[in-house]
This record gives sequence, structure tokens and C-alpha cells, in this order.
Amino acid sequence: MEKAKKKILIIEDEKSMARALELKLAFAGFESKAAGNGEEGLALLEKETFDLVLLDIIMPKIDGFAVLEALKEKKIKTPVIVLTNLSQDEDEKRAKSLGAKDFLVKSNTSIATIVEKVGQFLK
Repeated sequence: MEKAKKKILIIEDEKSMARALELKLAFAGFESKAAGNGEEGLALLEKETFDLVLLDIIMPKIDGFAVLEALKEKKIKTPVIVLTNLSQDEDEKRAKSLGAKDFLVKSNTSIATIVEKVGQFLK
């Protein structure tokens, strides 16, 4: 019997970045879905089950920090890896204090490395 693919939710307002992640994740054998903002992402998390969330911080409607807070409030236990261009230590500390499992700076991390991290995390 074929093992079910791990499902990843990408919450990212930069369409080209979201698309590139979707393609690379699919190539690596994952199933993924993209949401263009925090509000959309939360709605999907309330309806469906995902194995992991890749979350941007700076987004329209609801930012990534608010998404992390909402997940905590709603007791949604899906692990989150933050992908952002914020590189301040305070941002990383805040994201991790809100439950993020990892914090990657997009400009310093290749998509291949992100996919590798996802693979390691979901093993």
C-alpha cells in the first residue's frame, strides 16, 4: 500500500515564492497547498489537516505572528516553520515563543535547503 504523502500548507503572500515552494515540494514527494495570506491560511488549517506549515511573517490581512497566536488559541497543533525576510533575533525569539519549530530567513536560505529541512522535520 502506498504511504500517504505528507501535506504541507504554505502561507506566503509572494506568489512566485509560494509557487516555487509548491513545485519543489511536489518534486520531493510532498503534497502542498498555498494560501496567499494569514486569514486564508487559518481558514484552511481549521478545515483540513496538514503535517507542517511554512509560514511567512509579513503578509496582508493577518501577519504570521497573529497566525501563530491563533493556532495556539485554537489548539491547532500543526508544527510551523517560519520563512521570512525578517532577520532580527527578536523576531526569531517571538516566533519560537509562539510555537514555531524553526525560523528561516528567505534571503539566506535556498528553496532546496527549505525542502531539505521539511524532509528532515517530517521523517
